[in-house]
Amino acid sequence: MTKRLRALALAAACALTTAAWAQGPQWPTKPVKMVVNFPPGGAADQIGRAIAQPLQEALGQPVVVENRGGSGGNLGGDAVAKSPPDGYTILMSSGGMVSVNPHIYPKMSFDPAKDLTPVAAAARVLVFLVVRQDSPIKDFKGFIADLKANPGKRSYGTPGNGSSPHLATEMMKSQAGVDATHVPYRGAAPALTDLLGGQVDFLFDPGVAIPHVKAGKVRVLAVGSPKRSPLFPDVPTLDEAGLKGFNADSYFGIYAPAGTPAEVVNRLNTEVNKIIATPAFKERIAQLGGIPAPMTPAQFGATAAEDSKRFAAIIKERHIVGD
Repeated sequence: MTKRLRALALAAACALTTAAWAQGPQWPTKPVKMVVNFPPGGAADQIGRAIAQPLQEALGQPVVVENRGGSGGNLGGDAVAKSPPDGYTILMSSGGMVSVNPHIYPKMSFDPAKDLTPVAAAARVLVFLVVRQDSPIKDFKGFIADLKANPGKRSYGTPGNGSSPHLATEMMKSQAGVDATHVPYRGAAPALTDLLGGQVDFLFDPGVAIPHVKAGKVRVLAVGSPKRSPLFPDVPTLDEAGLKGFNADSYFGIYAPAGTPAEVVNRLNTEVNKIIATPAFKERIAQLGGIPAPMTPAQFGATAAEDSKRFAAIIKERHIVGD
C-alpha cells in the first residue's frame, strides 16, 4: 500500500470511528489489547502489567497484555500504529521508540510522531550503573579507573541498540573518555542474566536488577539521573560523580493509534493517572527504582519531543544505529 493510499485509509477509518462515537457507543464494549513492545520481564513489561489489571477493573473489560519485542520496540509499535484507531489496541512502550528510534532507524515502517498519539505517561524510569557483587570494583571512581586501564576490554549489556541503557552507557563513555565493548540483547532481563552469569562486566539497568541488589548479588555504583534515587539515597548520581549534567532518564507510557477519538484517549489518561497514584502502583514501580509520572496527553507528547532532542545529540556523536 502506498503512503497516499495508507493516509486515505487512515483518514477514512478515523472519520468512521468519530462518526460512530458521535452516535453514542459505550467504549469499551470488548477486550482491550495492550501491546508491550519489549519481551517479558523487562521494565516495559512489568509497568504494563502493573497497569493492566487495575485498568481492566476500571474499564469493566479484559485488558490482555501481548508482548511483541524486537527492533528496539519497533515491531510492537508498528503493530499498534497500523491497528484501527478505536481504543481497542494500545501500546505500552519505553520512551525510546518515540524519542530515539527515529534517529537510529533510517527506514522505519511507521512514524511514531505521526502514527501514534500519546495517551498517558506511566513512570519516569531511572538507570542504575551496576556490577556483580563479586566484582573488585567498589565505586564509580574505581570503575572509571578500571575502564581507562583496560580500554575496550570490558563489556556491557543493553536491551538493544538505541535503548536508554545503551544511550546512558554511550553518554558515560563520551563524558568520561573511556571505552568498552557493547553486547546488545533483546531486552533488559536477558542482559541482566548474562551479567549475573559473568558474560558481561557491567550494565546500566532500568530497574530489573533491583531484587538482585537487595539479594546481595549486584552492586549499584551510580544513578544516571539528575537526582538520587529514593530507593538508594546513598548512591551518587553520575552528575555528582563528575559527569556534569548527566541525564539518561526516560518516560514509559501508553500510546494509541493516531486518530483514536479524544474521548477514548482522555478516558484512558484519566484511568491511568488514577492507577499510578495508588499506593499499590507506587510500591510496584519503586521496586524498579522508577517514579510515577502523571501527565496529560499533551504534556506526555511534549516530554517525548524534548527527550528526542536530548538523545539525538549523543546518537549523532556516537554514530549509533539500530539493529
